[in-house]
Amino acid sequence: QVQLVESGGGLVQDGGSLRLSCAASGNRFSINRMGWYRQAPGKQRSLVATIIRSGITNYADSVKGRFTISRDNAKNTVYLQMNNLKPEDTAVYYCYAEDIRLSSFWGQGTQVTVSS
Repeated sequence: QVQLVESGGGLVQDGGSLRLSCAASGNRFSINRMGWYRQAPGKQRSLVATIIRSGITNYADSVKGRFTISRDNAKNTVYLQMNNLKPEDTAVYYCYAEDIRLSSFWGQGTQVTVSS
């Protein structure tokens, strides 16, 4: 089992920045892919960005050029630097991890609110 603990959400103005962190514990040595998804009210949960152990990243088109995902493999921690935030980025952001057996794990979510 893997446990994920997120931090860093909050309220920010349009154009502002936030940095999310997610630390994995438990059987963390089996983790390959980590990333972030988000869910806005009335919408389905959707991909924001993912990163695998080798450092290859994948981003949703809506955040390319504004968000940067990074990872510290030694700490099994993933970060999401969010710049130039927009009101449409408002959502609950969930940390995600996938182990080598393709089992998925989720954090409890952290609220990001961008005011206009």
